[in-house]
Amino acid sequence: MAETKWPGCAGGLKAVVLDMCGVLYDSEPGRTVAIPGSVEAVNRLMSSDLQLRFCTNETQSSRDKFVAMLQTAGFDISVSQIFAPAPAAVAVLNERGLRPHLLVHDGVLSEFDSVDKTDPNCVVIGDAAEKFSYQNLNDAFRVLTGLEKPLLFSLGQGRYYKETNGLSLDVGVYMKALEYACDLKAEVIGKPSPRFFQSVLNDMGLQPHEVLMIGDDLVNDVGGAQNCGMKGIQVRTGKYRPSDEKHLTVTADGTVDNLSQAVDMILSQRGG
Repeated sequence: MAETKWPGCAGGLKAVVLDMCGVLYDSEPGRTVAIPGSVEAVNRLMSSDLQLRFCTNETQSSRDKFVAMLQTAGFDISVSQIFAPAPAAVAVLNERGLRPHLLVHDGVLSEFDSVDKTDPNCVVIGDAAEKFSYQNLNDAFRVLTGLEKPLLFSLGQGRYYKETNGLSLDVGVYMKALEYACDLKAEVIGKPSPRFFQSVLNDMGLQPHEVLMIGDDLVNDVGGAQNCGMKGIQVRTGKYRPSDEKHLTVTADGTVDNLSQAVDMILSQRGG
């Protein structure tokens, strides 16, 4: 077993926030594959006195369909427990009276049904997978360059994620391309945005020091949580790479082999 670091903060915890892809499961087209021990680990947290939320940058399916896939994989999770970028983006668009040009996966389009998309005055991009064609990126580029005050919203800024057949490019790569081409800075909705993490804290009615984030992404999960005052634990599953622990700008408060080990440590410190 790899050396394990742990911050020793579980005694004062009131809640745990979990990343999903790479922590609970690995993905492949059309289904999810639970990481060994993760279903049982989630059940143990749900049976404890800790609040539990799930914070994901998943943007290839609506929350209803996403939860259905998770339940098929064995997870007893409800839509109300999941915080995802698409509904957060809809709230921002409605607050600001914006009409988006969407470059997103077909599976998440239904989340934007309530939004006016005529005569776009901004662009929203998510993990569009095969829809990240030259033509579609160029269409988004043309919308942005045709606006007096171009606005680009990105549903996350991940570089890549883990699928069962290997690593795949994430939305952040294409976000950076549009930023460069249009000479602008995207507004990120999703991890590691402080607003996104704060919405989870607000939902639970807790302060940052009372909450622990567990994820496989050192920058978006761990760093994003730490920037809000939470503790951030990295698991050695999903997109984790050994070089992560030598990252110069973000250092996890703890690093463990998997979610099951993290839950063991949390509950043992709490006497559960």
